[in-house]
Amino acid sequence: MKKKIWFLIARLRNASLAELIHRVIEGVFIFRLKKQVRCDSAFLPVPFVEKKDIALLVMPGCVSNISESTLKEFLQGLKICLNADAREIEAFEERSRRTYFSQVGQEQGGPDIRAVWEPARLQHVAALTCHAQDNPGSDVAQCREYAKACVLEWIEENSFLFGPHYKSAMECGLRVPVFFAAVRCLAFDERETAAILSAIYHHAWWIEKRLSLYSSLGNHTVCECVGLVFAGAVFKTSAEGKRWLERGVEVLRQELEHQILPDGGPAEQSLSYHRFVLDLYWLAIDFLEKNGLCNCSDWKPRLAAGERFLAVFQDAGGNVPSIGDSDDGYAIAPGVAPRREARQPEDGKIVTFPDAGYTVIRSGKGMHLTFDHGPLGMAPLYNHGHADALSITLSLNGEQFLVDPGTYRYNGVPEYRKYFKGARAHNTVTVDGLDQAVQETGFIWSKPFGAKLVRREETEQGTLLEAIHDGYERLKQPVRHKRTILFVDEELLLLQDTFSGQGTHGYELNFHLHPGVITEMHEGWWHMRKGDSQLDMRLLGADELISVCGQESPVVGWYSPAYGLKEKSVVLQARKNGCPDDVTFVTAISLIGPTNIDKLERLAKII
Repeated sequence: MKKKIWFLIARLRNASLAELIHRVIEGVFIFRLKKQVRCDSAFLPVPFVEKKDIALLVMPGCVSNISESTLKEFLQGLKICLNADAREIEAFEERSRRTYFSQVGQEQGGPDIRAVWEPARLQHVAALTCHAQDNPGSDVAQCREYAKACVLEWIEENSFLFGPHYKSAMECGLRVPVFFAAVRCLAFDERETAAILSAIYHHAWWIEKRLSLYSSLGNHTVCECVGLVFAGAVFKTSAEGKRWLERGVEVLRQELEHQILPDGGPAEQSLSYHRFVLDLYWLAIDFLEKNGLCNCSDWKPRLAAGERFLAVFQDAGGNVPSIGDSDDGYAIAPGVAPRREARQPEDGKIVTFPDAGYTVIRSGKGMHLTFDHGPLGMAPLYNHGHADALSITLSLNGEQFLVDPGTYRYNGVPEYRKYFKGARAHNTVTVDGLDQAVQETGFIWSKPFGAKLVRREETEQGTLLEAIHDGYERLKQPVRHKRTILFVDEELLLLQDTFSGQGTHGYELNFHLHPGVITEMHEGWWHMRKGDSQLDMRLLGADELISVCGQESPVVGWYSPAYGLKEKSVVLQARKNGCPDDVTFVTAISLIGPTNIDKLERLAKII
């Protein structure tokens, strides 16, 4: 209860008067609705839809890359549970199935609600339906029958507005296209068809009532509007359907420039959610245009910029850094993507995105480095941003060395949620053990930092980048952090961290290694090997990096390869105390083995 009250206080602090009025009206509506649905389960009549009208709607295209083994697992009952225990999820669903949605809570010691929602997205059904449409073969009939059974079972077991799956309108938005694909592509009798159409109608009605607006704008809003678009097309002969379609298109158009920045980067400062949002837009565009519902040609340049952005972040092994939150969500299903107008990455070894606040360096020797000098996330809550100002990631020949450790889980593990979001879990410097902004809850930040690239130039010694952030200027004795990167001859990196400000503070420099990296210390250098690639790292001067791994108090030295999973990983760490002007860290990273110290010290004096 205390946690819930604090969450509400944090939300109220960020709400405008208009939002407060909206929330009060919504709360009263939900309270009154509870009595109505308990007294009359058929309180929401569904308009009639001709079967031929549904048959005329064209399915959006998709690209499937699902393995035969995964398809077989789906047919054997596998559901996507984000590495949670499927039996725990089923038990939680059973316990809460008859509970009005607003009274379903996160149980102490129970499953993460995000993991509970995942199988209810029915994306295993979407994968099977897509496979059956595009790959005629001996297993198609089995795919169709199993997909039909899963859809009907879900609708039967999840009465409208009861249980955990109506708490988030976003989840309803993601289910609507699955219901549409089922009723459009699978053979149901009249009673079954009516049940699916009712589910589509009820979901869209609920989305319209709970649309994520004001401080809740974000990828949730896009999911919900995609649901409105599909439901609106199905019920386009009714007044509600026309309204849903118009509203969905209107908000998608509005959010396109809010969520995707002019340089193609994500306003939410999450690469995973950026992929998710782009795919939702491509899915909606293909559906709208194929069915003559909307001309979306003016949307595509911004989406193309988003695709170029992500392409630059992909290293030679196809890896994209885990920058910002990730919940492993997909617009359609794992292994299934909408048709995209993909773009090749921009030319040039160094690309800067001024709006998103990133610079990516790609060398001829296979190095791929990202440098984060962007904002915390999407105001006013900054939900999915991490305290990663001036952090770097680095891979070599497709092998990840210096990593962003990821997300792990959203719910039920507050200490780990705090860690993975925090500055200590990123390749940057913390001051006094604090984050660069203040974590109010697992999804709300206050006192956001500002960061910017203040210098980028070619010097005689190499490419020089310099950025600053002001996250620690909120302290009683403020501190400003500056990081300068010098890239020499495509084979050597020098990182210099300097500080300005007041007082005496503790400084902690961290470099997080991928769990697959093998390390060895020799004569002041850390030798790091992964696959056939090797990096060498050290601090200059009398300082040394020490190794920390899998520590629980305080939490440090963990890596999350996927949602719900964590494993121990090495962190190379250095600490200093002192006045800001007296503290400096200079880190050398060599692609060609240990480098002459005299040369490194000469270069360090230049930067």
